[in-house]
Amino acid sequence: MELLDVKRSVVVVIDEQGKLMDMIHRPPLVISATKRLMQLADIFEVPVVLTEQYPQGLGVTHPEVRAVFDGLKTTTRYVEKVSFGCCGEPRFMQALAEVLPGVAPQDRQVVIAGIEAQVCVMQTVIELLRNGEQVHVCWECVSGRGAEYVKHALKRMQQAGAVLTNHESVCFEWCRDSNHAGFRAMNRVLREGQLN
Repeated sequence: MELLDVKRSVVVVIDEQGKLMDMIHRPPLVISATKRLMQLADIFEVPVVLTEQYPQGLGVTHPEVRAVFDGLKTTTRYVEKVSFGCCGEPRFMQALAEVLPGVAPQDRQVVIAGIEAQVCVMQTVIELLRNGEQVHVCWECVSGRGAEYVKHALKRMQQAGAVLTNHESVCFEWCRDSNHAGFRAMNRVLREGQLN
């Protein structure tokens, strides 16, 4: 597994929606970390794909998360789905291809945030790995109903070949060097507020 490369990376935010967000383990941490991850992606011009699982029943994306997504200047895609794993929705795979044109699936680096760890996130991660893609899961941007569910889902994803990481490691890999044009903006995002 390689360090992340801005030219081959995409952030995927999975189903951080109304009713589910009220039930997960440590929602404030997931919300604040996901917002930061998207803001950092914007600085480094990394595309962001946001998905919603059956929003008519589960509600729309958490308003704080959606507000950041809607304000991004980087390339974005929104995908509504009914399959639990994102890869079961053809528009999701199409979105990955659109936001990283010319990058082969085996060269894509997919950075994951979302819920629930034991269902939609895990199925997506395993399907992406099976497709030959590199997957980096930001543990603090991922949750589910209950700490044990999250713990064992993350363990299974890691055993399947995913890299467990965090949004700070991700952005420093995108940056690589303190001379990078995005370094100061990155530091400002990381200094703003505390994660819960």
